[in-house]
Amino acid sequence: MVKNFGIKLDALDVDWGAIAAVTWSSPIIAILIFVILLSNIVLLILKKTNTLDVDIWNYHHMAIVGIMTYFVTKNVALGVAATISMAVITFKMSDWTEHLVKDYFGLPGVSLPTVSALSSLVVAVPLNMLLDRIPGINKINFDIKDAKKYLGFFGEPMIMGLILGGVIGALAKYDITKVLGIAVNMAAVMVLIPKMTSLFMEGLMPISEAAKKFTKTKFKGRKFLIGLDAAVVVGNTEVITTSLIVIPLTIALAVVLPGNRVLPFADLAVVPFRVALVVALTRGNFIKNIIMGLACTGAILLAGTKTAPVMTELAKSTGIDLSMAGGALISSFAATSLTVSFIVFEVFTGNIMITVPIFIASFMAIWFYIEVIKKRKKGEKVETSEEKSPVLQ
Repeated sequence: MVKNFGIKLDALDVDWGAIAAVTWSSPIIAILIFVILLSNIVLLILKKTNTLDVDIWNYHHMAIVGIMTYFVTKNVALGVAATISMAVITFKMSDWTEHLVKDYFGLPGVSLPTVSALSSLVVAVPLNMLLDRIPGINKINFDIKDAKKYLGFFGEPMIMGLILGGVIGALAKYDITKVLGIAVNMAAVMVLIPKMTSLFMEGLMPISEAAKKFTKTKFKGRKFLIGLDAAVVVGNTEVITTSLIVIPLTIALAVVLPGNRVLPFADLAVVPFRVALVVALTRGNFIKNIIMGLACTGAILLAGTKTAPVMTELAKSTGIDLSMAGGALISSFAATSLTVSFIVFEVFTGNIMITVPIFIASFMAIWFYIEVIKKRKKGEKVETSEEKSPVLQ
């Protein structure tokens, strides 16, 4: 598709695996992993988070921000501060989104401290509020079940995957054999990934249950959320369907988005992680999912463009093979391309006397609103409904 449409972008998306390699090869990685773990423990002791993050591997999402900050500023303290900020934001966002994981995905007592999944909500939440106020759009509530209802046989996930795969293959101008191959592969993805994810969840649940049992025994009366990898939810049918549509749209968006230099490539496979909590936020509203999912990937493209030069130089300094980029800049749909990570990186590499106070004040205001004002309003609504209910009277 890229060749056929003459797309020319000079920052290649090299995939999150390459970025993780850069992260784990950093000279300060041990310090950063320690401060992330310590941040979690301190917040738990102070009862400022309920999330016990057992997903150590995904610490790299938080650490890379500190590593890039250190690379730019040559200041270890700023790198550590950036990583601590990422940790605090991640654990708090995990707490605040626990209800989405429980209500939509059916995983009580679990949170998802995966930056790549949480970060999209920074774009999605305000956009969702805006869409709810636009006449017409706020009346649309179309989900996968509705697709099955109105489209019948063609609304089945497997058939939708078959059709979408065929369309993508045709746009790429493949011969009929390859078109059919892509179509069948897409259909298989729609069927197999949810089943694979359910098996993955079954494997992780014993760990989650053991952690819950331990915390209940040692910390009676205290609520704990077990922080797991967002992989436990990306197999959801609505998430997969949304991703399969957002992926080709993201490629098209990359061409027309003003200022973008990133060519989406390897990390298109992780789009399900970027839209999973968006789908939960809309409760599967298909139209909203596409609009908000595309807005999130658009934000990733722009942030990736801005930070591609730093990422490229950092990768070169660690000896990572960049031959796949063919001399171009590198980027990804991870690291500081993620909205939260980009904001923190900009804060700690900018004029810190101005950016850091503004950042802290803004985050504390959000924290206060969610945990004090919003809870107070919710309590008042409950009391009002009880007063009006003849059953409860």
